Amino acid sequence: MSAMRAARNDSRIIIHFDYDCFYASVFENENPSLKALPLLIVVTCNYEARRRGLRKLQLIHEAKKIVPDLVIVLGEELGRFRDASKLLYKHLAAFTWSGKVERLGFDEVFMDVTDLVTYNLDILNHHDLPHSFFQLKREDPTIGFSFDATQIAGHSFPEDLNDPHRDQDALPTSAAMPKTKDPLLLRLILGSHLAQHLRWSLEEEKGYTSTVGISTNKLLCKLAGNIHKPKAQTTLVPPYESSTDSSEACESNVTAFLDSHDIGKIPGIGFKMSHTIRNYVLSRTAEFDEGLIYGETKESVTVRDVRLFPGMGPQFLESLLGGPGTERGIGGKAWNLINGIDDSEVQKAKQVPTQISIEDSYKSLSTMSEVVKELRMLASSLVKRMHTDLLEDDKDSDAASAKRWLAHPKTLRLSTRPRPPINADGTRTRTFNRISRSGPLPNFVFTLKESVDAVVEKLVQVALVPMFRRLHPQQAGWDISLVNIAVTNMVEAASSDGKHGGGRDIGRMFRKQDETLKEWRVEDRDVPPDPIKCASNGDQVQDSIETEPSAGNEALHIVLTGSEDMIFPTQNSVDENGVWEEDEEDEENREVCSECGAVMPGFAMAAHERFHYLHN
Repeated sequence: MSAMRAARNDSRIIIHFDYDCFYASVFENENPSLKALPLLIVVTCNYEARRRGLRKLQLIHEAKKIVPDLVIVLGEELGRFRDASKLLYKHLAAFTWSGKVERLGFDEVFMDVTDLVTYNLDILNHHDLPHSFFQLKREDPTIGFSFDATQIAGHSFPEDLNDPHRDQDALPTSAAMPKTKDPLLLRLILGSHLAQHLRWSLEEEKGYTSTVGISTNKLLCKLAGNIHKPKAQTTLVPPYESSTDSSEACESNVTAFLDSHDIGKIPGIGFKMSHTIRNYVLSRTAEFDEGLIYGETKESVTVRDVRLFPGMGPQFLESLLGGPGTERGIGGKAWNLINGIDDSEVQKAKQVPTQISIEDSYKSLSTMSEVVKELRMLASSLVKRMHTDLLEDDKDSDAASAKRWLAHPKTLRLSTRPRPPINADGTRTRTFNRISRSGPLPNFVFTLKESVDAVVEKLVQVALVPMFRRLHPQQAGWDISLVNIAVTNMVEAASSDGKHGGGRDIGRMFRKQDETLKEWRVEDRDVPPDPIKCASNGDQVQDSIETEPSAGNEALHIVLTGSEDMIFPTQNSVDENGVWEEDEEDEENREVCSECGAVMPGFAMAAHERFHYLHN
């Protein structure tokens, strides 16, 4: 299978943003003096710390040996990171036309800018490419930026297009453009300049730098951005397919790019999958770096090693990776990713997350008191996260501080990772397997009348501790290395307009209906029109107004002209004999509509109310 199939036939232009040392940058933006210091945020570190030999997920006591003057801050309070992530996401989303901007965690964003690139490609002046203009607003041709359409912005793979030693026939200059062998190149050039404009705007307006990759699918642009870090960008340039022409044989840049990557570094091929593939290619279990909590292999098995391994292919990977509980077609999916094929779309961000998960790792948890303490801390973080992510101000409430839930997660999940017992030779088998139990999330979690601490304590005692005991029936000695609690199975709450969330909130609709329908409400009143007011408004009134005494009162008989002025009898009107129409009916069987005041038999009221509902 050609590594180019999906990439070559895919006209999309996708940009991947990775905010440089995002967690450290949040602290540095709050306190600029930290930028010059080696900073460790549990569980990551800034570039100054990395320059001096530290790595992410490194044990703290080892990190302090390497960098004695290390500054350590806790990153457990995620509110500041979440707020910064949303701020940057909204900034980038404002530049898109399709709205296809997808967040991956706090510090990564995918943007599908195909529509912007296609539009600007159509209006590009091919006779003066060095003086091109990128239009950012479809309705306003003056909003945008100038750029040179003969040059890639930033870096490129496999080599810089700006390199003077590169074959200039491959560049889309004014003269060479009609002869360009790969029109995809020009689309990528436009995408690279848009990415550079967005990257600069993030730094200038928000104070955050980023590393960017540009290609035709999410897999390739994410990996391309990793080549030059930090504060840079890389475009994966054509050819995207191998040529077998003997006069012009060349290897696909996609293949050359991916082949050097370790199999565990390919997005979409998780740790378990890569571990299984690596062990098969090595014909033994790979050794791990014990210096990292989550483990990292000491032995690299590259994509090339896997791709060229005898018998390797989608069918074999299906047999190797498949089994009970695995995704159907996992072998074909893994083989596609190894060959640079990724058909997944850039999704629009959802109003609510699919799940909220909190976890922590430990050297060892072996007693119930330790477990309860950690469950309480994790549950506290979980409930606070739920309040931050799933609550919004209730604008329909009279109380200024009233909140409403955007969604109600229905499932509570507890996962642990127990270490296996020590082997006879004193070693311990390395494992990353988790065990889990799930159950309904108690409704008291959604109450806003109790304090967070009270809700947390009840959640721990009522739900989490019983779930843990079912996972680990023994009394003690579990040796737990990780605990995770999560809420899943989100059900979005109804909204008042029905356009967002899980449908239309009928209760909210009825609470607002009086105000909404006020200007369209019609009231029938048995009050004759004022002839003087009619005359002053220019209405035609008969010259003679006859008055006849009736029971000591004067009655005005007005003759109005014009069809719009005619008053037709209604259900509440009085006939010429001065009696109610249909007054012979039993009044106990009649009802009055609360919406318009109309009187009708009781059996007709249901249909009448349905009429109002449909026309609201």
